[in-house]
Amino acid sequence: MFKQGETVAEDLSRYLETAIEAARAAETVINRYYHGDFEVERKADASPVTIADVECERTIKRVLAEAFPDHGFYGEELGRESIDADYVWLIDPIDGTKSFVRGYPFFSTQIALMHQGELIVGVSNAPAFGNGDMAYAARGQGAFLNGERIHVSTIDEIAETSLSTGNIGALGASPAWPKIGELVGDVHRIRGYGDFYHYHLLASGAIDAVIESDLNILDIAALTVIVREAGGDVTELGGGPIDLESRTALATNGRVRAPLAPYLAAWNEAEHAPRD
Repeated sequence: MFKQGETVAEDLSRYLETAIEAARAAETVINRYYHGDFEVERKADASPVTIADVECERTIKRVLAEAFPDHGFYGEELGRESIDADYVWLIDPIDGTKSFVRGYPFFSTQIALMHQGELIVGVSNAPAFGNGDMAYAARGQGAFLNGERIHVSTIDEIAETSLSTGNIGALGASPAWPKIGELVGDVHRIRGYGDFYHYHLLASGAIDAVIESDLNILDIAALTVIVREAGGDVTELGGGPIDLESRTALATNGRVRAPLAPYLAAWNEAEHAPRD
């Protein structure tokens, strides 16, 4: 529960301000390493990790832990700590390490706060993208991009929808692929912006839906809060809620969710099929 003597809004504002401070601290670390020389190691799943990833996460945790010593953490590089706490910070210090290593700016720092299973704060900072691209939100307080209030679009028809897809290889191997292929032909425009960027575009009304698979909660926790506070919605592809075990995402402006549903019925059926 929130502390006595403080309002929910005051608590959320404090959590958000501290998350932004942590993201800016990580940005300083990123700027020190980006385009520099550093060793790249491989994790068990063959994905890359660098000293910048680890140092960023330590920096983020230090800022958050100093402000909220009773909170738990779930980080991409440093794992879980006090995961049963009422408040748990979800951290991906450099989401898009492959881009970071190759020297192009499609990577971001993702920081979210979960309270008893509910995502309540999100910060998504892409420091090398343009002049920097920071989106942030707290429950009930709206969503912002580079300091400006943002909202999803009002598009409500498939024929007018701009759709972005992520991790197309995993989508192609799914039972829903034939219908997704139909969807590609029916929407107004199809793109694959990927990572943080298509969620920033969705939340600011530039596109209308995102379909993505083969991800984890650390990739989308902060972005989920931002899209929802911009007026959109985010679920798993099969319609289930976003939680610690989520591996897919369907994010929309809310208005095109119902028209999209028939195209994803096969995915929904596969996700809910009995398991051996």
